[in-house]
Amino acid sequence: MLLLSVPSPVASGISKWLYRQISQSCCPYNVKFAQELTERAFTPREAIAGKDARTLARELLAMSPEEFSAAFRKSPMKRAKLLGLKRNAAVVLGNIGNPEDVPALTRALDDPEPLMREHAASALARVGGAPGS
Repeated sequence: MLLLSVPSPVASGISKWLYRQISQSCCPYNVKFAQELTERAFTPREAIAGKDARTLARELLAMSPEEFSAAFRKSPMKRAKLLGLKRNAAVVLGNIGNPEDVPALTRALDDPEPLMREHAASALARVGGAPGS
């Protein structure tokens, strides 16, 4: 699967969405008929339950492939792949712009994937944490 860079205009439009979260909250059917779920199979996984976008983004950036596989076993989240979610997490943290996220983004500069390093550097520049910014 080929993962591409997220261009700046698109990155700003992503806002704080890591993965398809918006589709559930804006669907007219869901808005009109939403109910609290009681079926255990549909409860949020521990890895994401009750977390805001910033917390989830920082945790995803630090997640190993083994942790990702365990946390999202038999989940549609695995379709996005860890690299795709980490890329989105960097975009989200850059959009949020909190200087407290600079250490997490700086660690992401050491990621073995060039795509991840590119997005971490871009997010750091937006937060103001890049060297010389």
